[in-house]
Amino acid sequence: MVDRMIKKSALTGGKYMSVHLRFEEDMVAFSCCIYDGDWKENIAMENARERGWRGKFRRPGRVINPEANRRNGRCPLAPIEVGMMLRGMGFDNTTSLYVASGKIYNAEKYMTPLRELFPLLQTKETITSPEELAQFKGHSSRLAALDYTVCLRSEAFVMTQGSNFPHFLMGHRRYLYGGHAKTITPDKQKMVLLFDNPDIRSALSDCYPTCLSARRSWRRPEFRHVKSGYRHLASFHLDSQF
Repeated sequence: MVDRMIKKSALTGGKYMSVHLRFEEDMVAFSCCIYDGDWKENIAMENARERGWRGKFRRPGRVINPEANRRNGRCPLAPIEVGMMLRGMGFDNTTSLYVASGKIYNAEKYMTPLRELFPLLQTKETITSPEELAQFKGHSSRLAALDYTVCLRSEAFVMTQGSNFPHFLMGHRRYLYGGHAKTITPDKQKMVLLFDNPDIRSALSDCYPTCLSARRSWRRPEFRHVKSGYRHLASFHLDSQF
């Protein structure tokens, strides 16, 4: 899988970024955060919480405050928010991107804007055949191992939500590339302030690829020298100097 990803990254000399995207239905439900906010989402999330945690969120005295969760950086980043962050850092549509994830909640809707921003986006489903992947179906740990292998060898890794997967991966990557493997960790509390900017909220609501390109001339930086106007929004675990 790594060799296939490298071949698909010809525009960047075989280098690619990887993103661990935690936007599965159970993660969105557990966070108690609001995305669409319509009745369909509300029902889907209530049902998911009841299936997974059986009344935990309905206990007397329990207060759920989605806006407070968001302000405190506890909401999983939606795919479009990840795309906006990367574009804001200067990565354009020639960037080769691998997305590691489980089954994305409402994937057709939420992944489309990210794919429009990064048409070279790949997943384990796109770089393997259905026959190859069939032997791993129904085994979440084995599927995660496939993602782990590809992310491990990426030039830069982006984590979007704390969990065992990114933390183990970050530790493993410490021993690669002469100790200079790069990890981008967004500061979601600061990103909330940025996404509340009226101009950016308008871009979000319009699923914005055309509007976004009109707002700014994007330039993809070299992987070794990430120059980010959004640098204050993310912490970079790097041993090399910018």
